[in-house]
Amino acid sequence: MTDNKKHYTTAIIGALVALSIIALVLSVVKIEDVTLPPTVKYGLVFDAGSSHTSLFVYEWDSDKENNTGVVSQTLSCDVQGQGISSYANDPPKAGDSLRECLDKALKVIPAAKQRDVPAYLGATAGMRLLREQNSSVAGQVLAEVAKTMREYPVAFKGAQILTGEEEGAYGWITINYLLESFTKYSPKGRTRIRPEAANIFGALDLGGASTQISFMPEGSVINWKDVSKLMLYGYNYNIYTQSYLCYGQNEMLKRLAKELIAESSSSTRVDHPCYPKDYNETVLLSSFRTSPCTNQSDPHLILDDRNVTLEGRGNASGCLAAVKKLFNFSACGQRQDCTFDNIYQPPVRGQFIAFSAFYYNFKFLNLTEGQSLATVRETIEHFCTRSWEDLSSSYPEENPEELPKYCASTIYILTLLLDAYKFNEASWNNISFQMKVGNADVGWTLGYMLNLTNMIPEEAPVWVKGHVPSLWAAAVAFIVLTLVLGLAALLLLLWV
Repeated sequence: MTDNKKHYTTAIIGALVALSIIALVLSVVKIEDVTLPPTVKYGLVFDAGSSHTSLFVYEWDSDKENNTGVVSQTLSCDVQGQGISSYANDPPKAGDSLRECLDKALKVIPAAKQRDVPAYLGATAGMRLLREQNSSVAGQVLAEVAKTMREYPVAFKGAQILTGEEEGAYGWITINYLLESFTKYSPKGRTRIRPEAANIFGALDLGGASTQISFMPEGSVINWKDVSKLMLYGYNYNIYTQSYLCYGQNEMLKRLAKELIAESSSSTRVDHPCYPKDYNETVLLSSFRTSPCTNQSDPHLILDDRNVTLEGRGNASGCLAAVKKLFNFSACGQRQDCTFDNIYQPPVRGQFIAFSAFYYNFKFLNLTEGQSLATVRETIEHFCTRSWEDLSSSYPEENPEELPKYCASTIYILTLLLDAYKFNEASWNNISFQMKVGNADVGWTLGYMLNLTNMIPEEAPVWVKGHVPSLWAAAVAFIVLTLVLGLAALLLLLWV
């Protein structure tokens, strides 16, 4: 064999051996697809209520369960000042009021993710009333809010006024999500499953300008226009939801004062049975014109610039009688499927969570621990008979403008729950008064965010190549290597 043949043969054998070794290495492992962990997404929702605004930041994994994200609350921030509807005379201040909470939100959201964060503002009954009164001004307030939010590095999706039914339905979603009525963790804690016998809760919400009731009725519903159809975690739910504008706590108190004044034949001093004895409050009659709930003409009352002094009497029974006059119960006749004003409602069913002002009023009187209806009534009646001197000395840290209102508010709550919604002695204990579940606030914003995750496309999995040993592949590679080396040896013999 010449030297050239030897070098050539050696090169061929070396190349074949190298290729065989590479084949062995590659075939010893089996290439499989491995999914990276899902990335975390964030959402930002402003709850622009009638009396104040709050911001909530939520987060969830980018993969979803049956098209609904698993959302948790990361931050809550109370905006300083009143609700955005209070800035009707200076709309730019509505937008400026949001800045402090927006700055706080950006501190908890990673900078790299901020521009992808969907940000929303939902306005409720306060803005619904302002829109009724002056739609142009309501539009200006929303425009200023939108202008401010667009200045921040988030994906602003819009500022809108929710309907009362949307507010009620989203509150219902929040409660049942937090209480795991839709899904729960499997025994091993690895996956979430739908409970076999889901215990669906009803929702009772009392705000400053409106109140909502939402629940799953039993059997057929006569009036389907009051039913919201929702799909969550792959299942359909039919929810009865009804909202009552002007029946929120603050608007109720205004309406009550106006009715008492109207009944007094325009006297400048008027008895107020719900206020504590020896407590006085002066109101300007023209102030009732600022809300559609109290701006209606009354033949017995001219809303001019006169002052009227409301004098507290601390009369529980008189307060109850006055509060009941705010409802038109006679419109229902003897029907049990009717609340007031001839509004249809199927019979209440199951457990309910009462939140917002329902909770705050009862919490003040320490009535959120499942007390009997008799105990609740007795506690409220006793509170209503206490004098202003007694109350102000017993609750020195309470806002002196809010303290006189608890009697009327709690009696109003009882009237709404018992006479309007038709809860009774037997079903009273089905109501739980609470504002949080775990570390999450109860309200409509989480339900809103849950619903919106249905519209966020599920991310395609990110695939990478992982290596998993395979004995079968190693055996095949060994055989191939043996054949290659045998072929190399045969070629060598032919060249010699």
